[in-house]
Amino acid sequence: MGIVRGLPPEQAVSCADTCVNSKLKYIEVPLNTHDSALALKNLCEDSELKGLVIGAGTVLTVEDLDKALDNGARFILSPGTNPAVIDKCVAKGVPCIPGALTPTEIMQAYRLGATAVKVFPISSVGGSQYIKELRGPFRDIPMLACGGVKAENVMEFFQAGSDFIACGASTFPEADMRAGNWQDIERKLWWVKKLDQKAIGLLR
Repeated sequence: MGIVRGLPPEQAVSCADTCVNSKLKYIEVPLNTHDSALALKNLCEDSELKGLVIGAGTVLTVEDLDKALDNGARFILSPGTNPAVIDKCVAKGVPCIPGALTPTEIMQAYRLGATAVKVFPISSVGGSQYIKELRGPFRDIPMLACGGVKAENVMEFFQAGSDFIACGASTFPEADMRAGNWQDIERKLWWVKKLDQKAIGLLR
């Protein structure tokens, strides 16, 4: 999954084309930046026929959730766990990936109805080794590794047991997106084509 924080709305088409060319199918648009709602809307509209699945991130409240869904988001992510957001996602049948870090938090988020759990910030607590240790007790909880994941270590997270990962500023620098340097961004996505990918039905 690519996190396009700070994506300018007018760059949505180029962003979508770059992700299609790189075989990256899942994109998160965080809601806490300027014009993020419009960027989300533009990206969702352009991606409909391109096989991309667009979600909204940094969804902290039910109000954020409503804004995300109104602008076309197909899945929801958050850095933490808000039971009210999860409840409404479950009621609407929208995939929801709340953030959690400790074993207790991960277990509780999943029991509340999360589709998967975003383990964040993963680099601050041991990186891929932390995922590997979590896999001992939590074999059946889908986990997304986020926070310090980049091209240089992405394979380590998959080998440790991550179901999927999210790459943000290391791959999609805001300055490059604003300048339209999409060829540089595509080069940073070289690893995606090397994955033996399978569709993540959880987010469909």
